Amino acid sequence: MRPLRNDDAKAMHIAMSDVDLMTWWSSAPHKTVKATEDYVKINANAERYMTWAITHENDEALGWVVFVNHREKVREIGYILRRSHWGRGIAREAVRRVIEHGFDDLGLRKIIADTDPDNQASNKLLIDMGFEKEGYLRGEWETHLGVRDSILWGLLKNEYKRD
Repeated sequence: MRPLRNDDAKAMHIAMSDVDLMTWWSSAPHKTVKATEDYVKINANAERYMTWAITHENDEALGWVVFVNHREKVREIGYILRRSHWGRGIAREAVRRVIEHGFDDLGLRKIIADTDPDNQASNKLLIDMGFEKEGYLRGEWETHLGVRDSILWGLLKNEYKRD
């Protein structure tokens, strides 16, 4: 893993243009590399987000993990990974690293996540990582699928169990 860079857009477009992968994302699949370039530029802005590219041996971005400032000592985590790399534990390892960085190095007390109730893979990952379901918001997001509900997840530092 390394910081996300603007030049990761072409590689990230593989994930961001994948219709099936983007089903549960808050925006529609990207139709152009330019759309992904604009999106990556926002997420690579270190003043706004802390975003790490999930990379392969050749340093190509396969996905990312992001921390969004939420409030003092609380960050929201988000992640995306190319479907071609699912099922290998890559997302789990990347999320684990970012969680531990947040608790150990940034002094966070809590990490939160927000998922679509039908996103079974993401919800399972959060449960496996020790997140607790803290809320269910009806009609929370207006997405390319229409208005969607949202599950709010939380992980407290003092409850996090390391592998």
